[in-house]
Amino acid sequence: MCPAAEIRAGKDEAARRRRGEFHAVRIVIGSDHAGLPLKNEAADWLRGWGFEVDDVGAHAYDPDDDYPDFSFAVAEAVVGGRADRGVIFCGSGVGASIAANKMPGVRAATCHDSYSAHQGVEHDDMNVLCLGARVIGAEAAREALQAFVRARFSGEERHARRLAKVKATEAAYLRAGAEGAA
Repeated sequence: MCPAAEIRAGKDEAARRRRGEFHAVRIVIGSDHAGLPLKNEAADWLRGWGFEVDDVGAHAYDPDDDYPDFSFAVAEAVVGGRADRGVIFCGSGVGASIAANKMPGVRAATCHDSYSAHQGVEHDDMNVLCLGARVIGAEAAREALQAFVRARFSGEERHARRLAKVKATEAAYLRAGAEGAA
C-alpha cells in the first residue's frame, strides 16, 4: 500500500474507532497461574464484545506452570495467522512480554492503561498485549483490553517508517543467525 493510501486507511480506522467499532476478530489468550483469574474474566468480556476467543491455557491453577509456555503459544497463534491479536496474563506482565517478543513478528508490550494499549497499536503496530494480574485491577484491565482490541495501526508515514526499521533489524538478526547456523 502506498503511503497516501496507508494514511487514508489510518484515518478511516480512526473514525471507526471513534464510533466504537472493533477491528480484530480472533483473539488468542493465555496465562500462567498468576494471571488465570483475570484471563478467565477477560475471556468473558471479549466474548461479550463479539470476539472469537482461543484460550491456550492455563485452564487450571498450577503454581508450577511457566509463563513462557503460554506466552509462546499466544505468540505462535498470532504470527501463524490463527489470531488477529493476542493477550497474555501473568503476575506483572513483564515476563510474558519478554518471552513473547522472542518470537519473530511479535510486538508485545505490557500496558496497564488504556492510552498505552491503543497507542501501542496505533503507533507501533503492537499485536500482543501483556497484562500483570498482580498489578492492574479488573476495571483498568477491561479498559486497556477494550482500547487494545479497538485500536488499529495508523499507517502514518512516521509510524510506518519506524516500524519498517524495527522489522528490518529483526530480519537482519534472523538472517545472521541462519547464516551462522549454516
